[in-house]
Amino acid sequence: MIAAYAALAASMAMVGANVVILKILAEHLPIFVILFLRSGLAAVLIAPFARVRRLPPRRVLGNLMLQAAFGTLAYNILLLAGLRRTGAVQAGLVLATLPSVIALGAAIGLGERLMPRQWLAVGLAALGIAALAHGGGGFSLTGDGLVFGAVCGEAVYALLARRAAGSLPIMQATFWMQAASAVLCLPIALGQFPEARLTFTVVGLLVVHSLTASLLALLLWYHGMKTVKAGVAGASTALLPATATLAGVAVLGEAFTGSDAVGLAVLLASILLIVLPDRAPPFEVQRRLRRWSR
Repeated sequence: MIAAYAALAASMAMVGANVVILKILAEHLPIFVILFLRSGLAAVLIAPFARVRRLPPRRVLGNLMLQAAFGTLAYNILLLAGLRRTGAVQAGLVLATLPSVIALGAAIGLGERLMPRQWLAVGLAALGIAALAHGGGGFSLTGDGLVFGAVCGEAVYALLARRAAGSLPIMQATFWMQAASAVLCLPIALGQFPEARLTFTVVGLLVVHSLTASLLALLLWYHGMKTVKAGVAGASTALLPATATLAGVAVLGEAFTGSDAVGLAVLLASILLIVLPDRAPPFEVQRRLRRWSR
């Protein structure tokens, strides 16, 4: 059981630390070059686990293309653009609004009924963002707005993934998403390659990013979910903004203000309200968490 807890914690910590890696990469490489190399490398890394033998059905493939457009391209384009204008600490805290945005999107787009506690979580997420805007270190209206746009793209991905749940094994679905993302990025990436400043450090960070964000984090998450209660697993998502914050302060030397601390506390409370429903049956909680995770 301890190994399962550690796997979940490591998965979310990897995702949070990758916010800092992406910020460094965004300073050296054009956005579409990063996405093409990351997605292409991720597809190569995932291929041995995916055991792909044929193309998926047309309907499933179309859904996966939409997932790639929103969950990989829109999410990463907006996140990378935002990280060029705001700090990693701020970006990590804004990303903590994802569970609430997904819940709100399900209520508006899919007609799902939210419990009062979930509406409270949505309100707390908005309050947390307001705290960051009031005086967070490194706050940028444009940068944080772009990162929040990335959150919305990821939320659309999560809702699309719900529709396709069970159509393909998770590794095959991830492989096709990454492969589709690489293909979609290639035309623009070819034109941006002359602007790329590739060094051994940058290439190394790109490999680490692809390996951790697209493969290891996914494998660790689903390994932990096999044996850990879904509510406990969901609580581990709080490590994403916490790790991004610590990495931004420790690695990049960014400031962490009192408003950041208030925003972090409120956003963590919002996450816990979303992922710890007290009367939902275990299967329903598992379904929700799988919809949120990539």
